[in-house]
Amino acid sequence: MSHKSDIEIAREARKRPIREIGAKLGIGEGDLLPFGHDKAKVSQEFIAGLEGRPVGKLILVTAINPTPAGEGKTTTTVGLGDGLNRIGKTAAVCIREMNLHFTGDFHAITSAHNLLAAMIDNHIYWGNKLDIDQRRVVWRRVMDMNDRALRDIVTSLGGVPNGFPRQTGFDITVASEVMAILCLASDLADLERRLGDIIVAYTRDKAPVTCRDLGADGAMAVLLKDAIQPNLVQTLENNPAFVHGGPFANIAHGCNSVMATRTALKLADYVVTEAGFGADLGAEKFMNIKCRKAGIAPDAVVVVATVRAMKMNGGVAKADLGAENVEAVRAGCPNLGRHIENVKGFGVPVVVAINHFAGDTEAEIAAVQDYVAGMGSEAVLCRHWALGSEGTEELAHRVVALAESGAAAFQRLYPDDMGLLEKIETIAKRIYRADAVVADVRVVNQLKEWEAAGFRHLPVCMAKTQYSFTTDPARRGAPEGFSIPVREVRLAAGAGFVVAICGEIMTMPGLPSVPAAESIRLNADGFVEGLF
Repeated sequence: MSHKSDIEIAREARKRPIREIGAKLGIGEGDLLPFGHDKAKVSQEFIAGLEGRPVGKLILVTAINPTPAGEGKTTTTVGLGDGLNRIGKTAAVCIREMNLHFTGDFHAITSAHNLLAAMIDNHIYWGNKLDIDQRRVVWRRVMDMNDRALRDIVTSLGGVPNGFPRQTGFDITVASEVMAILCLASDLADLERRLGDIIVAYTRDKAPVTCRDLGADGAMAVLLKDAIQPNLVQTLENNPAFVHGGPFANIAHGCNSVMATRTALKLADYVVTEAGFGADLGAEKFMNIKCRKAGIAPDAVVVVATVRAMKMNGGVAKADLGAENVEAVRAGCPNLGRHIENVKGFGVPVVVAINHFAGDTEAEIAAVQDYVAGMGSEAVLCRHWALGSEGTEELAHRVVALAESGAAAFQRLYPDDMGLLEKIETIAKRIYRADAVVADVRVVNQLKEWEAAGFRHLPVCMAKTQYSFTTDPARRGAPEGFSIPVREVRLAAGAGFVVAICGEIMTMPGLPSVPAAESIRLNADGFVEGLF
């Protein structure tokens, strides 16, 4: 018996015309801007007309720290959305963009970002009226590709016609402040205001130079005017899903757009959204950055885990995951337990979704359920990968019960008026359980300068490995007795947060030894193979 790949299953889905999906949420055909027959953008005019409507229940799906064994957070997000529709709720899914090209949003962000970079160098070339100190240009370039060779470069070599040489580099598009701004903006006017607030450089007197000073904000907004409109697609079971924005959670804030989430909340009874990677990154940033900026709060949180991942956290090698090992499951559960405690610390009720794999045994599943019960929560076995919405019915009922109970009393981890370094320390100690934050005088002084300049109130966005509570990606479980080194901080004045870059995390990743691109191709029928 041959097993179909995920992409083969997706390709065989019977998709409905996107106007039918929009109609489920009360979106008229004239309010959709189609991209082909099965996806569309929702118009800004329609979204503006929703102002004042009551909002539905918001469910956040997060997870344990990712392992090579797999957790399935996005799969569970979609499965739960289908499950809620199955039990009679009008539900929509809100997730980030990950696939190639899609509706061109990433390309628009890349173009807008690099337009600003070009205008900085052009301004300096034509006389530098703003007196930009070339040593203090902080706006790097971006591209939507992992390319380690571009991390640190020198531009404008070749003589006078090419400008003034300076050291700079590339980040990946998902780490761009423009991506964060697109995902945090409430509308087009707010987008343009935030773009204008971007600090791109400093003068010799250390005065900030903004995107607005260069006159680039208007053109950037034009490039992004279509990209800011949320994308509507459908699940395998023809339920609505908003897929919009794509900041990574290990180097950016890891949530889909505020516009998509707010729109969905005004159209559906339940909105299921996810935050990237484990709850120590995605969920923390969702609570402290997205909820703070958007004025929203989750009514319940689902933490995804697998028996296989618990075994890996318990010390089992990937090659040995097929054998039953209840003791290893128990040994790995403290990683899950720490995430449960952290999420509960935000005042939100938690349910655990055990994403089922065929090799899981009853004893292993029971070990996870017993552990979670001992923490005052419940772990529900989910079979959505195999059964679709039928496999998440129990989870859907449990989520509804939690959300309708009114048990959520959402609270952020830290107040706006706390100092920037203290905010970093609060996250490191309360979420990661570190003993201390280690930052050299240069970093500490930079934070103090930003506070003096009026940025003390901003939240912090931690750039850290997703694989561990520590900055060591190999250190699994629930470690104690470690520090968090902060090697660099960056001010994202337009997005409205300060980035703390911890350990060896890179804002321009490199490709692995065997890149996924080697497996991606068109088959004889013209279909893409090798994506997943």
